[in-house]
Amino acid sequence: MALNLLIADDHPMFRAALLHALAEPLRGGTAREAASHSAMEAVLAEGHPIDLVLLDLTMPGAMGFSSLLWLRGEHPDIPVLVVTSNDHPRNVRRAQQFGAAGFVSKSASAEALREAVAQVMAGGTAFTAARAERSDEDARLAARLSRLTPAQFRVLMLMAEGLLNKQIAAELGLAENTVKIHVTAVLSKLECRSRTQAAVLVKSLDVDEGVDGSHPG
Repeated sequence: MALNLLIADDHPMFRAALLHALAEPLRGGTAREAASHSAMEAVLAEGHPIDLVLLDLTMPGAMGFSSLLWLRGEHPDIPVLVVTSNDHPRNVRRAQQFGAAGFVSKSASAEALREAVAQVMAGGTAFTAARAERSDEDARLAARLSRLTPAQFRVLMLMAEGLLNKQIAAELGLAENTVKIHVTAVLSKLECRSRTQAAVLVKSLDVDEGVDGSHPG
């Protein structure tokens, strides 16, 4: 079966490497690319058939696992295979808990990548042994973020960057009053008392760095 793929990664050379590694399953299918979270949203909004998303965790416009959570909320029928350089065990566990179908380190072989893709496309999952242990805290966080609409999610990401309502309105092409409404809804749904508290919550989505991982990517 031909594969219709979306590669979301901000490094052109790595996207090319992924395309080369997956040349066989892509034969007869399509491959679309996105170098940022907003570009990924735009590709998906075009309505092209997408069977699988290969997702980096540190694209522009994303905060760690935020793009994964957005994908699971807005496109739950499309499986997501996280492909990133930071394979810290907690990142693998969180990827699973936040709804990814698999996790592959960028240091993995082309054969390992193809095997992971095959497993996911067969309806299975592709995780390392580090996926054990679920976190109640992560489960609660995912549940709260799943309440947000796409527009509210975008507003939250800009709030986390420290932008004021006027700046968010300009960035998203919205009326400032509309942004105020979104901010109020975001704080309510996330059970946050302030913008600062919401920003801290978003920061908690960042990837873990430690001795078990390499450089984020």
